Amino acid sequence: MEQEKSKNIFLENILKKCKDGSVLHQEMLYKHFYGYALSICRLYTYNNDDAITILNDSFLKVFSSIEKKGYNDSVPFKNWLRRILINTAIDNYRKNLKHTNHSDIDEVITVEADINIIEDLTVQDILKLLDQLPEIQRLVFNMYEIQGFSHKEISVKLDIGESSSRVFLTRAKKKLRVLIGKNF
Repeated sequence: MEQEKSKNIFLENILKKCKDGSVLHQEMLYKHFYGYALSICRLYTYNNDDAITILNDSFLKVFSSIEKKGYNDSVPFKNWLRRILINTAIDNYRKNLKHTNHSDIDEVITVEADINIIEDLTVQDILKLLDQLPEIQRLVFNMYEIQGFSHKEISVKLDIGESSSRVFLTRAKKKLRVLIGKNF
């Protein structure tokens, strides 16, 4: 409990100095949340370079917002940062939408897989599986299954219909089942 309190005081001090424009404290904040932020960004991209780009864009928004209007501590900072990271990833998707190639599963191959295999998957295995999904399916899967967005929220953020969100999620799950069966 005492350790949690000192973490909160540490974060409050850093945020206060960031509001004053201290580059040193911005760097401290960046380094403090780097691992957490990168793990979220990586869920929305196919490689670490793109994830780092999203992460850096997100932190620019964070610093700008802190300096302009300050951070509103009614929401925990980590949650606020998470929201900015996800929104920046979605903005990046929209910006690059014209460069994507949508491909669907033409034929679903049903493969029997051992249910216990999922428990043995590493983070790297899961990322490799997610990397094989088409981008829109990956986004919808991450937003719904991992981040907990509703189909209505996804439809608004990605500018697609709610039913499309459900279809993309279903297709992503089917493709993941096939990929797990093939690879594991």
